[in-house]
Amino acid sequence: MFITLLIVTFLIAIIVSLIVVKFFDKPIEGILKRLIEDSISYAWQKYLKFAIYVVGISSGVRIWELEKYLTPQSYSGSQIIELTYERWILEVYRTVIETLQGVAWLLLVFFVFALIAYVMTRASENRFKKLKSEE
Repeated sequence: MFITLLIVTFLIAIIVSLIVVKFFDKPIEGILKRLIEDSISYAWQKYLKFAIYVVGISSGVRIWELEKYLTPQSYSGSQIIELTYERWILEVYRTVIETLQGVAWLLLVFFVFALIAYVMTRASENRFKKLKSEE
C-alpha cells in the first residue's frame, strides 16, 4: 500500500508541475526573451522548466512525511499509522498543495529577480537613449 501511495503522490506532483509549466510557459518565455535577447534565453527557459519539475516533485512527494506509514511513531504508542481512505485523501490533498507551494516560491524568486533585471535594463536603455540624443 505504501508503494502505491508513493507512486500516486509522485504522479500527482508531476501532473501539477506539468500544469504549472504549461500555464507559465508563455510569460516565462516573454520575460526571458526581453531580458536575454539571445538564443541563450531558450536554454534558460528549459532550465527553469526543469527547476519547476524538480521543486514541484521534491515539494509534493514528502518522503519524510510518508515514513510514518513504515515506521512506528513514538508518540502514537509505537504503532505504524494505517493508510485509510481518509489518509489517502489527505495525502493527495497535501501533495497538490505542497507542490503548488514549492513551485510558487520558485516562481516568486524568479519573477522578483526578473523584475530587478527588467528595471536595470530599462534604466540602461533610457540612459543610452539620452546619451544618443545629446550627441
